[in-house]
Amino acid sequence: MTLCDSDDALKSLQIDLATLIDQLSSLEHEKLIQRVLGLVLRLAGEEIDRLDWKILTATLEDMERAFQVFYPYRHVRKVTIFGSARIGSDTPEYKLAAEFARRLTQHGFMVITGAGGGIMEAGNCGAGAENSFGLNIQLPFEGTNPFIAGDPKLINFKYFFTRKLFFLKESDAIALFPGGFGTQDEAFECLTLCQTGRLKLIPLVLIDRAGGSYWREWDAYIRKHLIQGGLVSPEDTSLYTITDSLDVAYEAIDSFYRIYHSSRYVGDRFVIRLKSQLSDTDVEQLNADFSDILVKGRIEKSKALPEELPDETADLPRLIFYFNRRDSGRLYQLLATISQMGSSSSEATHPERK
Repeated sequence: MTLCDSDDALKSLQIDLATLIDQLSSLEHEKLIQRVLGLVLRLAGEEIDRLDWKILTATLEDMERAFQVFYPYRHVRKVTIFGSARIGSDTPEYKLAAEFARRLTQHGFMVITGAGGGIMEAGNCGAGAENSFGLNIQLPFEGTNPFIAGDPKLINFKYFFTRKLFFLKESDAIALFPGGFGTQDEAFECLTLCQTGRLKLIPLVLIDRAGGSYWREWDAYIRKHLIQGGLVSPEDTSLYTITDSLDVAYEAIDSFYRIYHSSRYVGDRFVIRLKSQLSDTDVEQLNADFSDILVKGRIEKSKALPEELPDETADLPRLIFYFNRRDSGRLYQLLATISQMGSSSSEATHPERK
């Protein structure tokens, strides 16, 4: 770049910043934008390496692309499919993953994969490009599969950590098929984030071929070495479902969202938004069965809290309580109970659906 080019770039940047500052007060997220700009300005005044600036810049560029691609689909439920890139298209696992993705799209879900071969390819193949996202990262031994290559919903990431962020941020469910170190890493990270409450509540389904033992033996290891050793709670097995049946796998996802819509914290209170109201009798039963996960008080029905407004879920009924933020396995058991209560109520009201 010549000195003249450098001066032109600086002038352009100054104009862009001046325009942004003028518009800042009218932007919806003014305070958050100010925090981002303030952070960059503080870093600019500190002594950090050129490599640090390259990492920061590439990270923001990764995130910018992903935000832009996912934004138009923010109200569509999505399922991430993880699994080995080494599994061939003639294997039962590949065919199962493709059929599972196909079934998900038939019920209105979109599918996210890592855009590579094997199980990832099967996911994009089954879903079709129209209903697929590919979160690609270039590896010397792995390319982009033909079912997502060239699609505008293919996102190329520089860093694994930004790629993984969007796998989890955008997913409403995680499905894992057999795989190697990468799949195991994804399984354990998802479980860790669920267990510690750092991931939104989502179903996690571990799927194997008919009669396969991959996840059963994995589960046996968890129970023998982690649960028996007191390293995790017995209830933590409620964070995931293991099956070799696509019917069971889909039902685990569908039933999770049958009554449950979403959740968040408002101060110290945990707020669960529901698609339909539970009866007073049902809430009393929840208090009887799940008082152990409360710090204080009771599980109560509520409308949207003032702190939540304005919010697109404002009309949905809520349950609010002081969750201990520790027993995530029990929290998943509570959601399963709520789903059963909602299903029972629906069948009582519409017996012809049985």
